[in-house]
Amino acid sequence: MSIDVLQEKICKRKNPTVAGLDPKPEYIPPHILARCYAQYGKTPKAMAAAYEEFCKGLIDALAPIVPAVKPQAAYFEVLGHDGMAALENIVAYAKQKNLYVIMDCKRGDIGTTAEAYAAAYLGSVDIDGTSYAPYDADSVTVNGYLGTDGIKPFTQLCKQRDKSIFLLVKTSNKSSMEVQDLVAGDRLMYRVLADLAVRLSTDLIGQNGYSNVAAVIGATHPQVLETMRAKYPQMFFLVPGYGAQGGTAKDVQYAFDRLGRGAIVNASRSIMCAWQKAGTDGTDYGARAAEAAVKMKNDIGLYVRIL
Repeated sequence: MSIDVLQEKICKRKNPTVAGLDPKPEYIPPHILARCYAQYGKTPKAMAAAYEEFCKGLIDALAPIVPAVKPQAAYFEVLGHDGMAALENIVAYAKQKNLYVIMDCKRGDIGTTAEAYAAAYLGSVDIDGTSYAPYDADSVTVNGYLGTDGIKPFTQLCKQRDKSIFLLVKTSNKSSMEVQDLVAGDRLMYRVLADLAVRLSTDLIGQNGYSNVAAVIGATHPQVLETMRAKYPQMFFLVPGYGAQGGTAKDVQYAFDRLGRGAIVNASRSIMCAWQKAGTDGTDYGARAAEAAVKMKNDIGLYVRIL
């Protein structure tokens, strides 16, 4: 099972963290920007090239440390076809480096549109008898608030191609309570989504006891993490909100089971922008990112022991 692969990579590195790849122009070291502008001008093509170089450099530095990366599709989509080509290259590069790739695209639609989204990021498209896998990520984030019509096209590919998905359940943003904490019958709305994930997980449980239909639960809600871990012992958690959004190592400990398994914690800016925090010129951005990733691993290790 795909989620078993992720858990095994976590155990091998003794590191339950994923590095978010969320590039923005202000995060890119000046020497990379200057080189790309000189080659392509101040164009989307130049920025896409800069994003690709930056992210590949991060992957090189982080591959020995983290088990996974999480590219955020939006930052590439905004650059048009050049950005999407860069994203495709970055995903392929990460997989070459034996990293688990979680595509953060938060897709949510129904019918054939949902099928197309699922095929784009987890599956393949047939072109006159030839199969082509555009991104072939290991996992995607999915907005399940349209119900099973928006989720099943993804779970079908979880079965057919051994992939996983992370449903948005209780997200890290402050306004999540406006919808996710509403009472629906005898449950909070986010519990409705978690229960839906369980219903779709019956034949997708891996050897480690966790399902390929996983959940996004923010580090900014430690009490929710604690109650959800107890309530849903077979649900794997992706935990965003660590670092820049305020989540701490002490907070995220509640996402894990007694063996230190069942969750992976995301950090983006604190790793990508470590060179800025160090006050350097950015030529050492990879080394600074590696230092930040090791620090995060060690900080979480004070509270979580992976057996």
